[in-house]
Amino acid sequence: MATMESLIGLVNKIQRACTVLGDHGGEGMSLWEALPSVAVVGGQSSGKSSVLESVVGRDFLPRGSGIVTRRPLVLQLHKTDRGQSEYAEFLHAPKRKLTDFAAVRKEIQDETDRITGKSKQISNIPIHLSIYSPNVVNLTLIDLPGLTKVAVEGQPETIVEDIENMVRSYVEKPNCIILAISPANQDIATSDAIKLAREVDPSGDRTFGVLTKLDLMDKGTNALEVLEGRSYRLQHPWVGIVNRSQAEINRNVDMIAARRKEREYFETSPEYGHLASKMGSEYLAKLLSQHLETVIRQRIPSIIALINKTIDELNAELDRIGRPIAVDSGAQLYTILELCRAFDRVFKEHLDGGRPGGDRIYGVFDHQLPAALKKLPFDRHLSLKNVQKVVSEADGYQPHLIAPEQGYRRLIDGSINYFKGPAEASVDAVHLVLKELVRKSIAATEELKRFPSLQADIANAANEALERFREESRRTVIRLVDMESSYLTVEFFRKLHLEPEKSPNSNPNVPNVDRYSDNHFRRIGSNVSAYIGMVCDTLKNTIPKAVVYCQVREAKRALLNNFYAQVGRREREQLGAMLDEDPALMEKRTAIAKRLELYKSARDEIDAVAWK
Repeated sequence: MATMESLIGLVNKIQRACTVLGDHGGEGMSLWEALPSVAVVGGQSSGKSSVLESVVGRDFLPRGSGIVTRRPLVLQLHKTDRGQSEYAEFLHAPKRKLTDFAAVRKEIQDETDRITGKSKQISNIPIHLSIYSPNVVNLTLIDLPGLTKVAVEGQPETIVEDIENMVRSYVEKPNCIILAISPANQDIATSDAIKLAREVDPSGDRTFGVLTKLDLMDKGTNALEVLEGRSYRLQHPWVGIVNRSQAEINRNVDMIAARRKEREYFETSPEYGHLASKMGSEYLAKLLSQHLETVIRQRIPSIIALINKTIDELNAELDRIGRPIAVDSGAQLYTILELCRAFDRVFKEHLDGGRPGGDRIYGVFDHQLPAALKKLPFDRHLSLKNVQKVVSEADGYQPHLIAPEQGYRRLIDGSINYFKGPAEASVDAVHLVLKELVRKSIAATEELKRFPSLQADIANAANEALERFREESRRTVIRLVDMESSYLTVEFFRKLHLEPEKSPNSNPNVPNVDRYSDNHFRRIGSNVSAYIGMVCDTLKNTIPKAVVYCQVREAKRALLNNFYAQVGRREREQLGAMLDEDPALMEKRTAIAKRLELYKSARDEIDAVAWK
């Protein structure tokens, strides 16, 4: 089996890597959260900072009155080989090794002020600090702001609730070990840390109780009731701590001397002498490290399961956004053609009804075209006055003898000419629908999302093709209208009964010699109107056929044909430019790849260290 140091050291390493990659939050449980760590909880002035410094063996935390810890401090201790120098490193300043721990204290203060300002505000954005030393045990500790009961000057009214909510966000996690700090010179029943720990960990399985300031208790009193578990019982033993006094801190008494003095205190104490081997900051660090190792071993199956699940999710995400593209021209050309085909499939689905949008083309033929035909100004063109004018002008100096054929033709030609407007409008309306479907299809083609340059190239090529289809369609529908003018349906006029015009007062036995009466022109207008109605019904059917044949059918059949021909002639550099990816997507793929590498490495290392 692996040593305790190697297993916990590996967890520290993985947690640090998770932090560097930003993999420590979000939906579900992250790997960082799945790995156990120790949260240090206590009220203000309970001695939290002193306990941490005792465990580390270094004086490195800011001190003062009120809220000193205003941002969570994630402290990772890494045990190094004997003889190696101690140093600290902040995540926000990587590769900057600090060997002067007074500089570490200043950096913590400066980094806190950078987010919160020089106020008494708090922030839930953590500071990440790693300390490498032969004098520490492998451990991850999270120093949280001290719990408080009232807001002081300069603090928002919600500060009490804000701090408690922040602390809860850490200690509620099932993999968090709670180090509850309580001063011995106060009633344990009033301990903020124990109260909160009892709420989030009622069984006490995750809670370690620490009593500080044992040397400051009133004469004649002691804390044996608590330390021996009779006053408040936890699943784990209580540990007593004797920190440096303020005078010793002011004299810069080093932590090694302070640890020695702490051991002497317990060994010579008449009250605590029998507990001396299980008291003090050194014992606390070893106790936490041993427990952490036990918890890690218990959680290995669930950690491995989470890692495997996340690896599958990351691989699926990489597949969704696309793997890196090969650099040779053959592979690039194949990729471009495959992406074009993917777009083409989506576009055809829109037209054929698999996706919405194609129905709008039918709407042009079923609603827009008939409505436009109804609005044509035939009433004005075939008014009595205009019919009389057109027929008279067509006759010239020689009035018509039987029927005004030239007048009929001019009236019919003028009427048919009006159909060109709705015909061209139908072409343009379908063109706009097809352009919109191209845009939607590009946006809906998942494979294309990573290639903005290729999206633009496909859009340009498709729109150029649609323009060609529109021009051909416009010429075709105009031909349809012109055909109706070029050859009139003779049978229609042969069926007309060329009877003499009648009026209410006329005698049917008297021949009508006035072929220029109003009734005569009304009859001409009526005949032309009937013929135009027949033409309208014909065009109402043939215009949609022409539009579909020239635009929709061609868009389905050959939308990118010209583009394919052009792409096949391009050089490798041009193909590479077409596959130029969105920088944000490239950055996302790189981040996913790094996370994938982290998780695979973590799985392999946990397997190797845990079971060897």
